[in-house]
Amino acid sequence: MKIVVDDKIPFIRGILEIYGKVIYAPGGAIDNEMVKDTDAIIIRTRTKCNKQLLKNSSVKFIATATIGYDHIDKDYCSAHNIKWVNAPGCNAKSVEQYMTAALLYLHIHDQIELKGKTLGVVGVGNTGSKTAKIAEILGMNVLLNDPPRARQENSGPFVSLKEIIAHADFICFHVPLNREGVDQTYHLVDQSFIDKVSSKVFLMSTCRGEVIDNQVLKSALNLNQVQGAVLDVWENEPTIDLELMDLCKITTPHIAGYSADGKVNGTENSVRALSQFFNLDLNKWKCPDIPVPHAMEISIDGKGKPDEQILFEAVHYTYPIEKDDEKLRQSTSTFEKQRGDYPIRREFNNYKVRLSNGSEKVEEQLKKLGFII
Repeated sequence: MKIVVDDKIPFIRGILEIYGKVIYAPGGAIDNEMVKDTDAIIIRTRTKCNKQLLKNSSVKFIATATIGYDHIDKDYCSAHNIKWVNAPGCNAKSVEQYMTAALLYLHIHDQIELKGKTLGVVGVGNTGSKTAKIAEILGMNVLLNDPPRARQENSGPFVSLKEIIAHADFICFHVPLNREGVDQTYHLVDQSFIDKVSSKVFLMSTCRGEVIDNQVLKSALNLNQVQGAVLDVWENEPTIDLELMDLCKITTPHIAGYSADGKVNGTENSVRALSQFFNLDLNKWKCPDIPVPHAMEISIDGKGKPDEQILFEAVHYTYPIEKDDEKLRQSTSTFEKQRGDYPIRREFNNYKVRLSNGSEKVEEQLKKLGFII
């Protein structure tokens, strides 16, 4: 057996070698020549699994260690009997951490009020559901938009995109990239969208860059048609629009889902799926212990501090989002390197908070976010 693996997928080296030849390569460098005699590939979003890559190859199985799968040509795989799997929900809690950090950073550093404001969540799958949950913990009202789920469930708390546009103070996007069809999300945010939203709205996206027309957003920010933007994803990555970046409140290089815990989930899902397909003995394989970046206990004295400040200090200890922002602004040319060499980031549930002089309410909020109290 021959397996080609994206060399930035963590914790996988040495696991598959006993079953055959394993080649590690940068995701963007995996090509037809490399995979022509390959049985399986394990990838991320930078490897486009289409006819150009797969034609006349022996590939039988593709695992992407990501939630998204728009880089896989599903029709081509189906027509050529190639099994593919993604990793649903693998980094949802990482995106939850990112969104919590972003919202609290805006509140503390830009004096943007959260409590009582309305967050519109577009796409209520694994990541969208968790974002809705943290918004409620922070005292926000939430509106949910998910047309596929609304049709399928024929009930539930879903509203139209029109209603979100009309009432939301923040709108975040957690949708797959669909370039056509009834649920098209390509350029979901276009000029007609911008023309309808309040000039006080914040737009936040962690899904796919093409969901927002970046030129339209740049114009909207320049003309004060929206209050601000938080972007983790961009059109034309890694060559991003520098003028748009300068206009955004928070900018990061497509790393919202890059917690170590999320990466582990993606790797485990890929290895187990490969094992099941080829009848190996790794169906219950688990990654070794994940490294920790620093002490996992957070001490906070809440005396004289509002609850939001306490929440910010706890979240910021686990993930100082402004560092990713600063790094990207200082060196946009290293966009891919920043992703590939991303430092260890652990999620909330790994941290214990020792809080003195804090209210029962904020303790409960910390627990709901996942912290150990």
